[in-house]
Amino acid sequence: MAEAMEQQTGLPPALCRILVARAVAPEDIDLFLAPALRDLLPDPMTLLDMELAAERLIAAVDRGEKVAIFADYDVDGGSSAALLLDWLRQLGRDATLYVPDRIDEGYGPNEPAMTELAAKHDLIVCVDCGTVSFAAIAAAKGADVVILDHHLGGETLPDALAVVNPNRQDESGDLAHLCAAAVVFMVLVDANRRLKARGTKGPDLMSMLDLVALATVADVAPLIGVNRALVRQGLKVMARRARPGLAALADVANLSSPPSAYTLGFVFGPRVNAGGRVGRADLGARCLSTRDPHEAQSLAEKLDALNTERREIENAVRDAALEQAEARGLEAPLVWAAGEGWHPGVVGIVAARLKEATNRPAVVIGLDGDAGKGSGRSVTGVDLGHAVQKLAAEGLLLKGGGHRMAAGLTVARDQLEAAMARLSELLAKQGAGTSGPRDLRLDATLMPGAATVELIELIEAAGPFGQSAPAPRFAFPAAKILHAKQVGSGHLKVSVGDGLGARLDAIAFGAFDSDLGPTLMNHGGARFHLAGRLEINHWGGRQIPQMRLEDASRATE
Repeated sequence: MAEAMEQQTGLPPALCRILVARAVAPEDIDLFLAPALRDLLPDPMTLLDMELAAERLIAAVDRGEKVAIFADYDVDGGSSAALLLDWLRQLGRDATLYVPDRIDEGYGPNEPAMTELAAKHDLIVCVDCGTVSFAAIAAAKGADVVILDHHLGGETLPDALAVVNPNRQDESGDLAHLCAAAVVFMVLVDANRRLKARGTKGPDLMSMLDLVALATVADVAPLIGVNRALVRQGLKVMARRARPGLAALADVANLSSPPSAYTLGFVFGPRVNAGGRVGRADLGARCLSTRDPHEAQSLAEKLDALNTERREIENAVRDAALEQAEARGLEAPLVWAAGEGWHPGVVGIVAARLKEATNRPAVVIGLDGDAGKGSGRSVTGVDLGHAVQKLAAEGLLLKGGGHRMAAGLTVARDQLEAAMARLSELLAKQGAGTSGPRDLRLDATLMPGAATVELIELIEAAGPFGQSAPAPRFAFPAAKILHAKQVGSGHLKVSVGDGLGARLDAIAFGAFDSDLGPTLMNHGGARFHLAGRLEINHWGGRQIPQMRLEDASRATE
C-alpha cells in the first residue's frame, strides 16, 4: 500500500509508510499533513451547557464582577487557569487564582475554600476539576459556579450553573479525548463569537494555543482529530517565545532547539507540575499566566529547582515501590505498591514508571495515618478512571475519580488490600494482565547513513507525535558501537556506525535504570540491533541527526 501511495502522490517512501500505518487515505493526506483548526475544531455548541458558561463569563466582564478561578495543580489545570486569566486580562478584567495544596487540601474543590471564595466573588470557575465535587460546589453559597472539566462524571452532576465536560454521562463521547484546557479554549471560542455578534472584538485566541498544546501533551491526551491541530498550531505559537513563562522555562532548561511534543511532555510539563508536587501549588499557573518577564524568570527558576528536588524524591519512592511490586508479582492485572510517608506529589509519576515497566495498570499509594492517597496510570484499552469510580461507589474508597488513562484515589488503611484486590478484579474484566511485556513496534529498517536531517524533516511532517500517535520507530541492524559514555543522571550517549564510514549519534534516557546502559557501555566490540526514534539535535547552530535509543539486542554472529 505504501508503494501505491508513493506512485499516486509522489511523496517520499518513508512518509508514505508512516501515512499508511496511520490509516490515512490518499484523499485525506493534505488535511493530515497540515491539520487546520478551521477544519477540525468542533462547534462549541455541541457541548452541553456551553451557552450558559460562555454567557456567564461575558456577563462577569460586562458587570465588572469579581471572578475566582479554582484550578487543579497539574499542567492541565495550570494551563486552563492561564487561558482564562489571559482572556479576562485582554478584556481589562483581573481574576483571583486559587490552586489547592496537594497535601493539605487534595484534588479538586473543597468546602472551606469554596465557602471563602464565594464570600468574596460573584463567579467561581472550576477548571480541570469539580465534576464530582458535590459538597464543595454546594458550599459556594452566594456565587455562581461554572465547571470546565474533562474528568469522568457520575450519573448526577453538582448544583452548578454550568458543567461543560465532554465526559459527562449525558454527552455523546465524541469529544472525550479533549483535555480541560481544550474545553476551556472551546468555551472562549464561543464567548468570542458572542462578543463579535454584538460588535465587540474578543481577545486573540490563536495566541493562546501554546497553552492548549502544552496541556494536551502533558495530560497525555490522544493526538487525534482536533488535538493534532491544537498541538501543531500551538507549537508554532510557542516557537515565537511571546509568553514570558514558557520562554523562561525554555531558558532554565537550556533548550536550544524549537519546541516539539517531546519538549511539552518531558521538559515543560515536569517543571510546571513541580510546584504542585513538592512546592507551592500555584507556581505553575502563575508562571504560565504572568506577563512580566522578570517574574517569569524568577518563577521558572523556582520550578526548575523544585523539579530537581522532585526527581530525588521520585527516585527513592520508585525504587521502594518497584521492589514491593516485584515481591507481590508483576503478572497480575494490577501492579500496585503502598508505602509509609511516600510523597503524594510523586506517586503518580512512580505509577507511570511501574506501568511502563510492566505494561500493566499501576497504582502507587502514600500512607499517612489512617488513610492513603494514591494515583494510578493505565494502559491502552483499560479504563482505569471508570474502575476507580466504581470502586468509590462500592464504598471501598473514601474518594476516587479520573479518566481512562489516569486516576486518583483516597483509601482507608484497613481497606487497602480489599480495595486493590477489587480494583484488580475490575481491571481484569477489561483485559488487563493478558498482554506480555510491551512490544516495540518497528516501522522500518535503516542504516545509520540513511538517517539524515532531510528524512527526519519529512517524518516530522506527519506529526506531532504522542499518545495514540507514536513517532515512527526504526531498527538499525548489526550496528557497531563506536563510542559510549554515561551522561547526566543515568543517561547514555553513544555513537554507532555501519562499518562503511557512516555514523549516527544516539541518546538513551534513563538507560542505567535497566540493563540497556551497562550492556552497551561494556559492548566489547560486539554489534547490536538497535531500535529507536529519530530527531534533529540543534547544537552550536548546526542540525545533527540523532536517535532516541529505546532498546538493543546483541547481534548474533
